[in-house]
Amino acid sequence: MKLASLKSEHPDGTLVIVSHDQARCVDVTDIAPTMQFALDNWASCSEALKAKYKSLNDGLEPNSSTFTSQSTYAPLPRSWQWLDGSLFLNHGHLMQQAFHLDPIADADKYPLVYQGAGDSFLGAKDDIVVADLKHGIDFEGEFGVIVDAIPMGSSAEYALSKIRLVVLLNDISYRALGPREMKTGFGFVQAKGPTAFAPIALTPDELGEHWQNGRVCLPLQVKRNGQIFGEPLGQEMHFGFHELIAHVAQTRPIKAGTVFGSGTVSNADPAKGQACISELRAKEMIQHGAPQTPFMQQDEVVSFNVIDPNGNSLFGVIEQRVTLSLASENI
Repeated sequence: MKLASLKSEHPDGTLVIVSHDQARCVDVTDIAPTMQFALDNWASCSEALKAKYKSLNDGLEPNSSTFTSQSTYAPLPRSWQWLDGSLFLNHGHLMQQAFHLDPIADADKYPLVYQGAGDSFLGAKDDIVVADLKHGIDFEGEFGVIVDAIPMGSSAEYALSKIRLVVLLNDISYRALGPREMKTGFGFVQAKGPTAFAPIALTPDELGEHWQNGRVCLPLQVKRNGQIFGEPLGQEMHFGFHELIAHVAQTRPIKAGTVFGSGTVSNADPAKGQACISELRAKEMIQHGAPQTPFMQQDEVVSFNVIDPNGNSLFGVIEQRVTLSLASENI
């Protein structure tokens, strides 16, 4: 299935099923008014949603309408919990080499993860609104999953069976603010802006053979101001999503609607490019002794897309422009 949340007067939006070709959508509020409701009640409503999806694709939904990503929120506009991992070890290795950092003990055995703000996710076309252009504005292209309820102590295999949706996201970062927060040992707060999501969430079966062992096995196309910035492959994740989920669930139950991120998609092959500016700057530091590529500035645009071998955009496109907040002038 393909699911999305249309903008409405409600902060959680209106849940719709989107056709396979993403041309049409149909309101499913009679089954589940919101994405969170669907996730909370997946066992009782998923079959009805699947039937509606088939009917829409068969052209049997007279009340369907044109689907446009401009009319969407994030698929799950707000979540009880947003947990972002760092599952591509190549990214960490580059940071350590560039900044002469000691390796993180057992990083290949235990996935790194921090808890971010899940109270207000951005839609695919929402601006990156920043307080100060000097904050080192960066993007991070990632895959993510949204899960059903998972009890404490669950195995990775069980966690894999509870992944309900796969998503594409931009984890916005402020690199000038990160180093001080990292030194405290308490994780990121100021250094992370609201996370943006592609308009469509997929059930894993929609990915077919490209969903393997808790990984999206497709390239993530990243563009900065219309120019290719990178096309790294998702299958190079050292840990699968199910392993990250089981790691977190060792000491706590996971609620339905929790969102897990992969961390920046990163490949060992330099020809694949990169999914964030800081990784390119790290490569420049290693090669030239100093970074050369600037972080984002006013009116720059970043976009993310995942295209299957048949040329289809699977999640829809994230396309965001940097704008400076004017709020400080009114305070």
